Amino acid sequence: MRGTSAEARLRVPVGDDSHRWVTRAACRRVLFVVHNVTSATRLLDVLSLFRDDLRVQLLVTCTGSSPFLAGVPELLASVGLPVLPWEQAKETPVDLAVSASYGGELELIRGDLAVLSHGVGYNKRLATPDAGRRTPDAGRRTPDAGRRTPDAGRRTPDAPAPVFGLSPDWLLHDGRPLAAATVLSHPEQLDRLRAACPEAAGTAVLAGDPCYDRLLAALPHRDRFRRALGVSPGQRLVVVNSTWSPGSLFGDDDSEGDLLPSLLPRLAAELPADEYRTAAVLHPNIWHGHGPGQIRAWLDRARRAGLALVDPLEDWRQALIAADCVIGDHGSVTYYAAAIGRPVLLGAFPGGALDPDSPVAALGRTAPRLRPYDGLRAQVDHAVDRHDPGRFRAQAEHVSSAPGRSAALLRRAFYGLIGIPEPAGRPALLDPLRLPSYAPAERTAPVRVLSRLTDASGPPEIAVVRCTADDGAHHGPDGLPGSGDDIGWDAHTAVHEDTPDPGRLRVADVIVRYAAADDPRVGPPAAWTAEVLGRHPGCALAVYVTGPGRCTVRTRGGDLLRLAARPGADGRADLCDPAAHASALHAWLAGGKSVEEAVASGITVVTGRVRHGVDVERVR
Repeated sequence: MRGTSAEARLRVPVGDDSHRWVTRAACRRVLFVVHNVTSATRLLDVLSLFRDDLRVQLLVTCTGSSPFLAGVPELLASVGLPVLPWEQAKETPVDLAVSASYGGELELIRGDLAVLSHGVGYNKRLATPDAGRRTPDAGRRTPDAGRRTPDAGRRTPDAPAPVFGLSPDWLLHDGRPLAAATVLSHPEQLDRLRAACPEAAGTAVLAGDPCYDRLLAALPHRDRFRRALGVSPGQRLVVVNSTWSPGSLFGDDDSEGDLLPSLLPRLAAELPADEYRTAAVLHPNIWHGHGPGQIRAWLDRARRAGLALVDPLEDWRQALIAADCVIGDHGSVTYYAAAIGRPVLLGAFPGGALDPDSPVAALGRTAPRLRPYDGLRAQVDHAVDRHDPGRFRAQAEHVSSAPGRSAALLRRAFYGLIGIPEPAGRPALLDPLRLPSYAPAERTAPVRVLSRLTDASGPPEIAVVRCTADDGAHHGPDGLPGSGDDIGWDAHTAVHEDTPDPGRLRVADVIVRYAAADDPRVGPPAAWTAEVLGRHPGCALAVYVTGPGRCTVRTRGGDLLRLAARPGADGRADLCDPAAHASALHAWLAGGKSVEEAVASGITVVTGRVRHGVDVERVR
């Protein structure tokens, strides 16, 4: 952020002559100190604690010391608070500064400092920082011996790196505590703090974990979050989570093996599309370190196969709540998943990067490991079916010693440092997690569909198994390549009209498009389906998906039909992909059955253990 127009000094609401221009001149000043997008997420958790208080002016600054500065200007702009250039922030008196990292020259802040953890406690060992800039995630130190804390000089060369946030390297400046309040979420952190840096123990404040409290408060909305991701009843949501660094699940550290290039395509190929939904939650340092465009490019194949990329700032907690299984690593997100009772499989876990006495290290000794060369579906199902809800109870207990109470405890601590009473008559509250936008899977990769008429003598009932076939591999109905269990099943290929490889459309049995019925670019459905069949003579069925549970199809024989899934017992729409219903109808007709039979009684589409009733009507 240095050297940009954003560095212009503010004149309002702070500045040399701000008293001439402000409207509320007697406000106390609270400065939020942002290190990078990751630390900002924790500060956003507690922003609501100052809401509706006309006595407080909120300000924000960025230290400029993190290697991960991309995304910070946009984030600060979205918050809508006055942004102080760091040089001005160091000169501006404030009543309270709140940081969720030790990055930057925090000792120069002119006011009391409160430091929160930006993850689930303090777990990682990191190289000692440049004491002048306090950039722990830079991974190297520059000479600045005059400012180094006394303890740093006593470390032997072969000693393990200190635990970030619990050692003198970060907690002390010139031998004195840097912060007026070191916020901890559990007494076990206080025990380790006393052992590592007794000089700072007196600043400790046990105030719970606001991120965890927001998770707990949102647990009753699990079904809503699942529907937002397009997860239908009977589907299992598998969330792939990674922190940053080469040793993470997303990393390519040779000691752990580079699992990711094979994991994501295999998840798409081995997990039937209508029985599983996959999503990825990646650390902000991955997003902004490599660039969102690069991440989307790296994961293009997986995204075309149906992988959802979850917003790393707003929606990752909702994805954890919605998940049936989390494949993760040593990051805080995986730990939070275990703490709220989700089955966890560890795809990477570099134990040497952790304090062995930390709760996250204990999770690594408890949670099962993903076996990368065994069948993924069997491992996911075993993790879900055999999961004991109390398995990670100890991990949950170490997240916070005051679950549900962090808002009250933090506000009390903050206002105590500011030196004014808390707002009277108003409870301290955290913002509820937002309901994400509806984002069902839309596969533009070719899909191999296996189908079987389950009762040829009765009403139309068709079992369907759909798996991504982007690599041309053979997939059996249990989702395992080459399983040999597809005897008695018929196969066809369904291809999205927007496939990157137009050559696939020439061999597609079914061509699919997702759009609103009144989309003037491609609609209406009757026109689009006729156009597609005219352009692709090898296609037997054109499918125009118009919304949850609804599609319009045209057969090669000229029948224009509308398929509508019957709602569930609660009246909600069936969220199974309507393209699966269309493939079932194609299988029915390819088996020599008639349109009239399907129209007369509808069809039943079986995906895994779920039966979907679908009405079929002619469109005149």
